[in-house]
Amino acid sequence: MAIKTFRPLTPSARFKALPDFAEITKSKPEKSLTEAIKRTGGRNNQGRITMRHIGGGHKRRYRIIDFKRLRRDVVAQVTAIEYDPNRSARIALIQYPDGEKAYILAPVGLSVGASVCAGEKSEPNVGNALPLKHIPLGTSIHNLELVPGRGGQIVRSAGSVAILANREGGYALVKLASGEMRRINEDCFATIGQVGNTDHMNVSSGKAGRSRWLGIRPHVRGMVMNPVDHPMGGGQGKSKGGGGRHHPMSPWGQLAKGFKTRRKHKPSDTFIVQRRKSKSKN
Repeated sequence: MAIKTFRPLTPSARFKALPDFAEITKSKPEKSLTEAIKRTGGRNNQGRITMRHIGGGHKRRYRIIDFKRLRRDVVAQVTAIEYDPNRSARIALIQYPDGEKAYILAPVGLSVGASVCAGEKSEPNVGNALPLKHIPLGTSIHNLELVPGRGGQIVRSAGSVAILANREGGYALVKLASGEMRRINEDCFATIGQVGNTDHMNVSSGKAGRSRWLGIRPHVRGMVMNPVDHPMGGGQGKSKGGGGRHHPMSPWGQLAKGFKTRRKHKPSDTFIVQRRKSKSKN
């Protein structure tokens, strides 16, 4: 995948950088592998907004992804690489010898015509899924289970990759992209390779309208609101000290810069060998 830039013929085109979709081979999804998505507009069952900045956008259908790789020791053929509006990664349509089809995340290097297989006896090739105990150390992996049989839960977004670092005492030591080192049951399955669409991080919409197409509504800064609407609102003009609280926070008073929100004594603490790298302060 590459990024497509434009001549600055309009203000929005000046900063626009969009994917070229060169890897996409099929424009319409497999109908049997999709289902309807009910729109919420960010509201719960009482009609109250529980998630701001959601609403509108192009109508879309959910693509059912096989995160569990349910068919074991059966070789499937990749028949298409598709766009998925519900995630940043591309998806691959695979077909088994008996005609059954499924979607999987498309890793870097997986192309139409390739063969993929899931199972303990599979080769550690791109797109194949194996238990961590059968994957060679130092291998790049994605779509990683946290509980055996539950299906891949982490390392699923575009360009994501984790490294299998070590194995000891029934657990595998995995280094995540954040720098966190985590112990994971060695019976958990993972898929070989890095998630595709690696240039997703370089995409620039160029205009507010594209965010609206994606179902993202405007995000208004708290500082420009009134005191009744936000703790940081109020004051004369662009005031940081005069109006509202002095520390950045959410509309409900949760500190926004550097405040630790992770619960103490969380059960998963025992599996985290090394915490993620903190962001450097420049």
